[in-house]
Amino acid sequence: MTDLIVELSKYLMTLLFAFYTYECFSSFRGKLTPEKRAKIFKRQMCLMYLIHLDAFLAIYAVTDDIRMILFYVVQAAFIAVTISSYRLVYGRASGLLINNMCMLLMIGFIMITRLSFDKAIRQFAIAVGAMVCSLIIPVLIQKVRFLRKMPWLYAAAGIIGLLAVLAFGITSSGAKISISLAGISVQPSEFVKIIFVFFVACMLYENTDLKHVCIATVLAAVHVLILVLSRDLGGALIFFVTYLVMLYVATRKLFYFAGGLLTGCIAAVVAYQLFSHVRVRVLAWQDPLSRIENEGYQICQSLFAIGTGGWFGMGLYQGMPEKIPVVEQDFIFSAIAEEMGGIFAICLLMVCISCFLMFFNVAMQMKEQFYKLIALGLGTVYGFQVFLTVGGVTKFIPSTGVTLPLVSYGGSSLFSTMIMFAVVQGLYIRRQDEGAANERKNAAPPRRRKTGFDEDVETFS
Repeated sequence: MTDLIVELSKYLMTLLFAFYTYECFSSFRGKLTPEKRAKIFKRQMCLMYLIHLDAFLAIYAVTDDIRMILFYVVQAAFIAVTISSYRLVYGRASGLLINNMCMLLMIGFIMITRLSFDKAIRQFAIAVGAMVCSLIIPVLIQKVRFLRKMPWLYAAAGIIGLLAVLAFGITSSGAKISISLAGISVQPSEFVKIIFVFFVACMLYENTDLKHVCIATVLAAVHVLILVLSRDLGGALIFFVTYLVMLYVATRKLFYFAGGLLTGCIAAVVAYQLFSHVRVRVLAWQDPLSRIENEGYQICQSLFAIGTGGWFGMGLYQGMPEKIPVVEQDFIFSAIAEEMGGIFAICLLMVCISCFLMFFNVAMQMKEQFYKLIALGLGTVYGFQVFLTVGGVTKFIPSTGVTLPLVSYGGSSLFSTMIMFAVVQGLYIRRQDEGAANERKNAAPPRRRKTGFDEDVETFS
């Protein structure tokens, strides 16, 4: 009976998630009325809850552990409160961003619960704290005006945070990426990414002459260099690409972008020569099967998992994702592909792409260059991180040890990504408020005032 429940569950989850993904892209149609768009988001919420329920019924059927049911109820209540809070506090919030954030969180909860119940509890607790903080951020984006006037504070905070990791960081897999605070492991670079975007936006939104560009480039290079010295090359790559994209959009000079790419290629060759763990990852990427006993083991197990899952997956608890080292963090996409299936994994990737498109859509709609650059920078950070994660586990590129935002286990990554979504949500609300104000202004009825000639003259407010 258990096998039948798990088998039916995987097909139902795939079907429901395919419909959810279709609705993501349906919401981008330009001629939709607000009522039709609202109906799309309601259907998404229904599909989300059905996927969540289906998965936890399968988990309970296999484990026969009442804690799974209780954990499911708490998670469902958390998602309901998150969606309701955003809609009550911010009436103009983006339904797509809210739904996708919650959908990705749910998938993460499902897979981490299957892999490690204790880690799932910790991940959930961090998500609750992050949600409370993220509810405050949109109003700050709307009300606080001095955010654009602190470039040196952003630069100092970012550099000090990265230097702290370089000096006191814990070495993991050959890189220093986290520090321990009161027994809690924190990865500062996850938060510095957001600060870095604000710094670059502050430097380039008003003035893009050579002097400003040189100063911004030097300080950005300091961030990247510290990450390289810490051997956090995945993080360094995200910072580097984000700066290049923001610089190009701010200046519209292809020379800067091309020069940056050339510099990055040279730096990659130098890193290959200097760092042994970089050579190990490149060799594992080139021919993992010939090195399956050592450096190629992780990527081989990832490819085996993805291949074993096929289109519809093995079903929850029917695969062997635990054979992949650090599967909850860097390789959770492989575990999802194995047990939930290739179609489900592709839909997950498409949902991430819809988030990326929404970030860029907000950037294009913002009138002020400062906010436009922030949305663009955060969108680049998010999209490139997804690319690095999925590309690494599928052997498209060498593995960089980067987590899948909102899905992978990791408190710092989860917290920082929810902050990013909240910042973009704040920008979206700001743009909606500006549009509504303009509509009210244009639609205001004429009023009459008396003139010195005792005749009525129409004026418009």
